[in-house]
Amino acid sequence: MIKDTIVDGFNNAPHRSLYHALGLTKEETERPLIGIVSSYNEIVPGHMNLDKITEAVKLGVAMAGGTPIVFPAIAVCDGIAMGHRGMKYSLVTRDLIADSTEAMVLAHGFDGLVMIPNCDKNVPGLLMAAARLNIPTIFVSGGPMLAGRVGGRKTSLSSMFEAVGSYAAGKIGDEKLLEFEEKTCPTCGSCSGMYTANSMNCLTEVLGMGLKGNGTIPAVYSARIELAKHAGMQIMELVRKDIKPLDIMTEKSFRNALTADMALGCSTNSMLHLPAIANECKIDFNLDMANEISAKTPNLCHLAPAGPTYMEDLNEAGGVYAVLKELEKLGLLNTDVMTCTGKTLGENIKDAKNLDETVIRTYDTAFSKTGGIAVLRGNLAKDGCVVKRSAVAPEMLVHEGPAKVFNSEEEAIKVIYEGGIKAGDVVVIRYEGPAGGPGMREMLSPTSAIAGAGLDKQVALITDGRFSGATRGAAIGHVSPEAANGGLIAYVKDGDIISINIPEYKIELKISDEEIEKRKKEMPIQKKDGITGYLKRYAAMVSSADKGAIINKNS
Repeated sequence: MIKDTIVDGFNNAPHRSLYHALGLTKEETERPLIGIVSSYNEIVPGHMNLDKITEAVKLGVAMAGGTPIVFPAIAVCDGIAMGHRGMKYSLVTRDLIADSTEAMVLAHGFDGLVMIPNCDKNVPGLLMAAARLNIPTIFVSGGPMLAGRVGGRKTSLSSMFEAVGSYAAGKIGDEKLLEFEEKTCPTCGSCSGMYTANSMNCLTEVLGMGLKGNGTIPAVYSARIELAKHAGMQIMELVRKDIKPLDIMTEKSFRNALTADMALGCSTNSMLHLPAIANECKIDFNLDMANEISAKTPNLCHLAPAGPTYMEDLNEAGGVYAVLKELEKLGLLNTDVMTCTGKTLGENIKDAKNLDETVIRTYDTAFSKTGGIAVLRGNLAKDGCVVKRSAVAPEMLVHEGPAKVFNSEEEAIKVIYEGGIKAGDVVVIRYEGPAGGPGMREMLSPTSAIAGAGLDKQVALITDGRFSGATRGAAIGHVSPEAANGGLIAYVKDGDIISINIPEYKIELKISDEEIEKRKKEMPIQKKDGITGYLKRYAAMVSSADKGAIINKNS
């Protein structure tokens, strides 16, 4: 225990004096010290309730005989950061969160940790920290937002962005736009579709680092407070049994997570975060695993933006465990892996039931016999690119059309709003990758503008940046190598024909090798001016997207 090295003995009297300064009693310092990493703040809707989650966790820890100690982690709201320079600071916070948590834990010493994230980068950032630190750890998130309702239909944040596209296209007026604005996001919580935050919270359950319901119990339900208390109590059991993250997050666990990802139809951003977390666990995670697992995993869920169901519906249908039960029936899971319950995954889902087969389909009624995400390769993406296949209209699974090329998100969105994109086009947005952006901005505005204009079944988008989990349509991101690193996407010109074949995992720029070499001599790689501070350091150290955009690429 930490008290053996920091609390006990005459030489640790200075430490004890500072514990007294905190108001800690002798009895408290003699118990296991549990660090509670709270991502609470007052700017992110998914985090504004984490103060209540934190208090519930503290109570659970104390009830089970531990001493809870709270310290913070930062968080960025992707929705508020969207569409301007703020989005450059979203993905990059994943590493700040992991690094700062490592610093706090190793500087002060804890016997166990409870991680309280909710939104996009906090979940993977804290999972990375958990693997790196490898002391007993459990996760409890803040939970998803309830769906909004506009005109009698459920809505979510993607509906709001698409409403902006519809407004720009003249399809709705001021009054309807205001109705969307006021009713789309009705509660606190992570946005209500299967976007990145909810994807990662669900996958935390699958990885074994969160209790049942962590990914799906709505933020405003009292059951979320109960879950937090149980997480606080369970960390004490993990400390007593010395069950650590690397005992839980094994290669088999990551294969389970990728399998569940395919069944749930998770965000393409999971293809950035799972490799980064696996890297911290010293586990090789190759993007080609996605297609291998997708080939045998049915897509069972079509949550928003892919379909009309939401996180609250998945929760009522039995949650993540019910999805895992359907996968177990097909022999697609490693059920012998350890989890934070102290039991195996198989024991956890033993009694799980699918309570609504319209929300969680069976193999016989699956949306497709293959998974929700596909990795494409070809000359345009030699090292791969990623598409959320489950959110692509059938008529766009195979597409060929002329490129409309833009060197930034801002250039693209301006032309889209002006009506400059036509049916059949392939919009190419480059120099938005991890190093070239820098920060690999998430681009919900262009995809939503396309969808709002009614072109999502006629236009494809390709980028070395990334798309929001709220995106639907033929939106292909993570093109690697990126433009800034000399990838072929840097040499595409307006009018070039691009061929996309998602069922065959192919993407090609249809020009000759001779023309490619000629363009490489004539078209210099662009460098962005005015990049300073953390972004400058990040751009110099970040890996390509196919490696998970991890830091210290040369180490």
